Amino acid sequence: MKRTILFDTETTGLDPLKGDRVIEIAALELVGDLPTGRNFHVLIDPERDVPEEASRVHGFTRADLEGKPKFAEVAAGFLEFVGNDPLIAHNARFDFGFLNAELARAKQPVLDMGRMVDTLDMARERFPGMPNSLDALCRRFSIDLSERTTHNALLDCKLLAAVYLELTGGRQRGLSLAVEEGGGGIATYEYTRPAGLAGVCVKPDAAEIAAHQAFVEKLPDALWAD
Repeated sequence: MKRTILFDTETTGLDPLKGDRVIEIAALELVGDLPTGRNFHVLIDPERDVPEEASRVHGFTRADLEGKPKFAEVAAGFLEFVGNDPLIAHNARFDFGFLNAELARAKQPVLDMGRMVDTLDMARERFPGMPNSLDALCRRFSIDLSERTTHNALLDCKLLAAVYLELTGGRQRGLSLAVEEGGGGIATYEYTRPAGLAGVCVKPDAAEIAAHQAFVEKLPDALWAD
């Protein structure tokens, strides 16, 4: 199945060309568009101050980052984790711009923009003219935001993974379509219930059965009529 990497960064500001630096990287491995549980997460010493306005967004201060590795020390591990697979992010040009500035500074290969999958572009195409921030999309898809008090990169990745699944059609783990090679026939469906998920048996009561029967009797030539 297809492997992709969903990632997010937190930074000291908005412009790497003006000296702003990456302070946090989080990345999740997806296989078949669903998280596998493998992730890459690191806090980084930006080698500069962290402005108060930035701290209000992500919650990190300069003191929080003292003693953390510098970007050059984590760059190789990040590149190994992401491999050559597509890279998904929300407002991905921002994250690509910062990471490529850091990678160039560390004399490491930069990320090919052709690998970029931007969920903001996807959301704007699906919901034109509507708010399409990560918060707005979580609310639209009824994804729990209760833990998101600041823009923590790892939590944002987990939320974005749920948003991405919705943007790509809400596909379910274990659901596959298979057609025998050369058969040209109708696809067959195989579903494996995820571990720990119990089946639910729903039985209508007498009133519900009577209401259904009354509804069916109003339909002309109903195929499922008794």
